Amino acid sequence: MTQLFYASTLFGAMTLAAALDEGVFGPHEGRRILLVSTNAAIPEITPSLDRAPGFAALRPRFDEVRSWNEIVAPLHPSDWKARVIEVPMIGRLLRSHLSLGDGPDELIVESIAVPPARTIAGLIKDCPITVYSDGLMSYGPTRDPLPAEIAGRITRLLHLDLVPGLSPLLLSEYGVPARVVGDEAFLRVLSEVSTASETGTPEDGAPEGGRAMILGQYLSALDIVTPEEEAGLHADMLRGLAARGFGSVLFKPHPAAGRRHARELRATAAELGVRLDVAGEAIPAESYFAALRPELVAGCFSTALVTARRCFGLPVAAVGGELVLERLAPYENSNRVPVTITDALLPRLGADGSLEEPPEIDLPDLVRAVGYCMQSEAYPDLRETAGTYLAAHGPARYFKRQRLTALELLPAAPQSPAAAGTLGRLRRRLSRALS
Repeated sequence: MTQLFYASTLFGAMTLAAALDEGVFGPHEGRRILLVSTNAAIPEITPSLDRAPGFAALRPRFDEVRSWNEIVAPLHPSDWKARVIEVPMIGRLLRSHLSLGDGPDELIVESIAVPPARTIAGLIKDCPITVYSDGLMSYGPTRDPLPAEIAGRITRLLHLDLVPGLSPLLLSEYGVPARVVGDEAFLRVLSEVSTASETGTPEDGAPEGGRAMILGQYLSALDIVTPEEEAGLHADMLRGLAARGFGSVLFKPHPAAGRRHARELRATAAELGVRLDVAGEAIPAESYFAALRPELVAGCFSTALVTARRCFGLPVAAVGGELVLERLAPYENSNRVPVTITDALLPRLGADGSLEEPPEIDLPDLVRAVGYCMQSEAYPDLRETAGTYLAAHGPARYFKRQRLTALELLPAAPQSPAAAGTLGRLRRRLSRALS
């Protein structure tokens, strides 16, 4: 029996390892191949997950580790996909390259709606597919419709129970059952990875004891905010922590973001008189949570905010949720549910150091209402939930009035007399031109 696993992040590989340890994939009686991919904007200068120090703890669970980047080079793994006429040929070449024979017997991927996972699933046919989620996106709707050939082969969705009481929307429209990967198995894997990571000393890029921690993302690279606005969000996090009395802060850049954000943040740290240490990009944030036990973790909408609180019991705070919710476009952007969850669930840190608890809300109903508005055709059964939620709480913050109007969940805004007169004149001119 041959099982082909695909992962693009160390966190995802850790989730796979926990599922393997729980026996989700059965006994290790055949080949287990891990296909890794680096999907950063410039993958050539970004270390792949199998080069991360902590990966050594995961490596024994797989018989082989192969690189998808090397297979598709020099093309970018997030952009390339085979043309329809090429699929049979390239599928055979891929099976030959990985020595799969007529296999694999099972394909296990993340982010099935987009390349590279969707590309791989389209090339590796005639086997069941397991999809696993490595973060908060599992609670949101499927990003794009899947071809029947792929959707019909998906047998299950594996996910961490990051928000107890919240069920994944991902793939539910295809009737795919969800299965939780247990906390205990994940924490054991995390302990192994943390030990192998050896977070080190300040000279190595990680302090022995940071009192507070900032989680960086790569929002500007995704065109969610401008680079200046992202730098401003990080600066606001640091100002808020300094105002709360923290004199030592660890900044954890996103693995795909590089060191630019850290360089920009140093000037603010010098201005505030705060010691700023920068963590290694290849070491997962969870390793620092375990080793350093920061007194407060700040971020925007990183999944690590939730793991810090859920798995380690650490105080956390979110910054910038309102800005990101406003800027996300189109409305169905798959980051919308993660930022909705963190914004509605976690305390909000102000640049003045204030911590404000979010208003009490029915989070499952909010997520289902947002999910319906993102992908109404895929989830028509959620329309009633969306209507009930909006009637109780209104459209503020998490919804766009134009989207609600288009879905007939809100009446159209009344026109001003001037606008109505202008529209009437335009209609009359058009009528005369067509007559």
